[in-house]
Amino acid sequence: MELFILAFFALGYLVLAGADIGVGMLLPYLGRTSEERRETIAAIAPFFLGNEVWLVATAGVLVGLFPHLETELLVGHYSLVVILLLSWVVRDMGLWLRGRVAGAGWRRLWDGAIVAGSWGLALSWGMLLGDVLLGMGGPLALLPALVLAALFATHGLAFAALRLRGTLRERAAVLSGGAGEVRTLALTATAMAVVGVLAGLRLPLEPGTSGALLVPVILVMMPLLVASQAWVWWTFRHRVSGPSYL
Repeated sequence: MELFILAFFALGYLVLAGADIGVGMLLPYLGRTSEERRETIAAIAPFFLGNEVWLVATAGVLVGLFPHLETELLVGHYSLVVILLLSWVVRDMGLWLRGRVAGAGWRRLWDGAIVAGSWGLALSWGMLLGDVLLGMGGPLALLPALVLAALFATHGLAFAALRLRGTLRERAAVLSGGAGEVRTLALTATAMAVVGVLAGLRLPLEPGTSGALLVPVILVMMPLLVASQAWVWWTFRHRVSGPSYL
């Protein structure tokens, strides 16, 4: 049961948050002007905070149920984890601050933060998963990291194609053939999940001794998380028609 819980949260994060990371990576391609970039950001605005909950939950499950794995991943990859967290903070700062002050220079600064933070997240996850899957460290670790970053970007394109309209949708649908957004998103989501599963099979997944206390609590909370996520997706199921609050 502990393995199911860890896989549920970790794969949920990769599939859900992978989409908004990918959109952030390709923000300069999708949005050629400040107004287009703001509308592109509106595609992920209702989702990115909820998606981050899955990462927080994954970290909590690691600490509570898999203390040995938590030590291997977080302490054994300390530098990568620091870069990942900094990229997360920079990306979110860009999302929250770009629209708070009028001025083209201000918006360009925080648009750059969104792009840099998103690429930092994708490459950090790519290097971490590449090390777990292939045992590649040092400069060679950039090769699988770039491949996985390309997967993040493709996943983001598929998600953006489902959310945007007009010219923005046409740019995002470059891999979807114009009408296959759902199919493309399903394929990229499956690819993200497969990478996560393969990485999990390479890890020492030995639960700790606190499962008897924590597992029932987590199992009670899981349906609430799924229900809230489903409610958000249903509420914002329509395509973006203009800028959001960001």
